[in-house]
Amino acid sequence: MLALEAVTVRFGGLVALRDVTFGLEKGEILGLVGPNGAGKTTLFNGISGLTRLRGRVLFEGRDITRLPLHRRARLGIGRTFQIPQPMKHLTVRENLAVAQVFGAGRHDPERIEEILAVMDLSAQAGRPAEGALALQELKRLEIAKALATEPKLLLLDEVLAGLESQAKRGFSAKLRELHARFGLTIVIVEHDIETISDLCSRAVVLDFGEIIADGTPAAVFRDRRVVESYTGAVHA
Repeated sequence: MLALEAVTVRFGGLVALRDVTFGLEKGEILGLVGPNGAGKTTLFNGISGLTRLRGRVLFEGRDITRLPLHRRARLGIGRTFQIPQPMKHLTVRENLAVAQVFGAGRHDPERIEEILAVMDLSAQAGRPAEGALALQELKRLEIAKALATEPKLLLLDEVLAGLESQAKRGFSAKLRELHARFGLTIVIVEHDIETISDLCSRAVVLDFGEIIADGTPAAVFRDRRVVESYTGAVHA
């Protein structure tokens, strides 16, 4: 479904990503992990069209490297942001409607109500997105907005950050439900090793903008380079 070929991103003299190359099969749930500053969010920005890059991004066999963000969304690439970014002056339902028109190019109220229900936001649908939602609700809204764009590929940037263990387990179960219900392919950035091991069939590890490991979570988290760069305390 997705192929990255020698993806490189520079910000002046800083190389944020260097020759990142890997593929993603339809239906996979892949964990993208690594220390802070490793390039994970930059990679999401490059895939979704927020950041220009060198190399190639192919989606369903099509080269989308130079396509603008809105055209990538229309092809089926949806994403969340690490810090929830609701449209604060709109209600929860209106947030989904705007996202749907942007990403899917249409307004389908029934689909919006389905997403509100599956994300446990129906009771909050008429509330303003600013000030009326708790952290977990804001995170569910962030995912709901991405779902409203009708993605085939869903990029989730630390949607579990700031949640305690029980809430993380609940969110992981919800993501498995979304994966099955909507036929999604998912890439999730997450620091929690237990979550990645439980949720993902595969993990890719970045460090200083380069891939240092790619495989099953069990194998990746035993890799010496990963232990040294990211999980030394856990390994010890």
